[in-house]
Amino acid sequence: MRKVTWILAISLIVVLVFGLLSLSCGPTESPTTTQPTTTQPTTTQPTTTSPTPSGGEIKIGVVQSLTGMYAGFGTGGIWGIKAAVADINAAGGVDVGGTKMKITITEVDDQSDQNRGGPLAEGLVTQTKVNFLMSGEEPPTMKPAISTIADRYKIPFVSSCGPFEPWNGMRSESDTKWPYTWATGMFAIGTPAAPPDFRAGLPGFTVNDTWIDYLKQFGPQTNKKVAVFASADGDGVGWYSGLPPVLVELGYEPVGLDKKLGLIPLETTDFSSVVNEWKTNDCQIMWGNAPAPFFGALWRQARSLGFAPKIVSVGRAPLFYTDVNAWGGDLPNGIGVEVWWTPTLKEYQGIGGTTPQSLADRWTQETSQPVNPAIGPGYRMVQVLADAITRAGSIDPEKVQTALATTDLMTIAYRCKFDENHFNRTPIVFGQWQKTTATQKWVLEVIYSAHSFIPTTAQPIFPIPY
Repeated sequence: MRKVTWILAISLIVVLVFGLLSLSCGPTESPTTTQPTTTQPTTTQPTTTSPTPSGGEIKIGVVQSLTGMYAGFGTGGIWGIKAAVADINAAGGVDVGGTKMKITITEVDDQSDQNRGGPLAEGLVTQTKVNFLMSGEEPPTMKPAISTIADRYKIPFVSSCGPFEPWNGMRSESDTKWPYTWATGMFAIGTPAAPPDFRAGLPGFTVNDTWIDYLKQFGPQTNKKVAVFASADGDGVGWYSGLPPVLVELGYEPVGLDKKLGLIPLETTDFSSVVNEWKTNDCQIMWGNAPAPFFGALWRQARSLGFAPKIVSVGRAPLFYTDVNAWGGDLPNGIGVEVWWTPTLKEYQGIGGTTPQSLADRWTQETSQPVNPAIGPGYRMVQVLADAITRAGSIDPEKVQTALATTDLMTIAYRCKFDENHFNRTPIVFGQWQKTTATQKWVLEVIYSAHSFIPTTAQPIFPIPY
């Protein structure tokens, strides 16, 4: 029964996400980087040959959200990329057929606007003459335009793409199926890995099995009524479609699904009608997915109206300290979220002795902020690309493309091995924002893990104290 439910749910994700997208898309030492382009890239016709390196450099163009609602993703991702580049260059560079070549980075800011990614990526290829494209962890709707440019110019695009289902749904509906895109992560919402994938049958590789295992600890201490919500964008629609059928199978009652209660347009500022209906139905669990500013406004209003669920789990919004701290007061306390990278990862290595913990320490020393989980995936992307270049013995895009297909690499963020969809699954744990007496007020603690190599760091808060 569950398998059938998930097939239906995932099919719905593909249709809804692509439909929405089509409406809007037509360390210790700072790494050496090139300066970002200062003019808006122009669109030109694709050339028949790929750009060649200048001065023995490997030139990587990075399209990232450095401002706007996804800046938390982008600032962590670009920092992780630069940290890996710094480690590689400090060791002399990438071994390319016996010659060491250093990496340079050109970064451009898409301002959290999915329509800007394509022109920016094309400018990096045609004007800056980058050899490869890269983009760190962000919602999947930020990636298709860049993938299209990678296919047009036939150069590898190494990315971190968010949940598998919406990303692969858009990929499946594309004209080219994005053969030059390599998603080094992250996770699946509910689609398990299939044999012969080494992750097949293992727990903790989907958000749903991780959250449901956590829910089993405390769900029976609630009335099992769930306030399900999501922002009505591509990522949110996918999440809103995915979990409720599973909750129903487990004996929970998502309130108002028949009228899509809780699927809320991004421009909404008054959430009172939705919140009051949750209150009327005495929802004691809240679950959803939305950008950080959107959820901050919703949660602030919900609390002012006296809505006080015992468990709150939110995808996307509470991932980064800067975002949750901006909500103000004690609003972050007890909010749960999936966690896809943590410095407590055991036995995973970066470059030149860098470990997950030492990478996190570098981040904190430089930014005076708690760890940003996007730094690990950013670092991993550079590891994966550098490994493929070394195995190819060349920066020729087709040779590197072939090498990427056979990647099997232990990285700073777990083992990377692509499946037939060019997707790499990463382990998931469950985190919760809790108060700390340290300099920073909030810390994202790991409160549930199905993995022996990712320990928990704190006990869960239940119920949330108000």
